[in-house]
Amino acid sequence: MTNVHVGIQLGREPARLEFGGPAVHRRPGERSVYPTWGEVSSDNDVEMFRQAKRMLNRIDASVVGPALDAQPLLAIFDLTGGDGDGDGGGARCARVDPPAIEWSVPPL
Repeated sequence: MTNVHVGIQLGREPARLEFGGPAVHRRPGERSVYPTWGEVSSDNDVEMFRQAKRMLNRIDASVVGPALDAQPLLAIFDLTGGDGDGDGGGARCARVDPPAIEWSVPPL
C-alpha cells in the first residue's frame, strides 16, 4: 500500500472530513469513535482496510468538563504497532485505552 490515509468512520464508510456528532457510534455509556485506515486509489476512492475503537467513556472526568464548554477534545495515540498483529509496524487496530491514548483539551 502506498497512499494510506486515516480518518474517522461515519456509519460504515471511512471519511476524510472534519467531524462532529455523526462520527460517534454505539449507545450512551458505550460511545466511541473509530479512526479508520484506508488506501486512496488513483480515482480518489477509499478502500478501508482497518479501524480502531476509541472509547469516549474512558476519558478522564477532568478532561470532559472543559470539553463540555464547546472546546475540542484532542486524542494522541500511535497509529501503528502495538495491536498484536505481529509486525510491530502495521496500522493499530482494536480498542485502545489509556495509557496508550492520551485525551486532553488544547488551549484555544
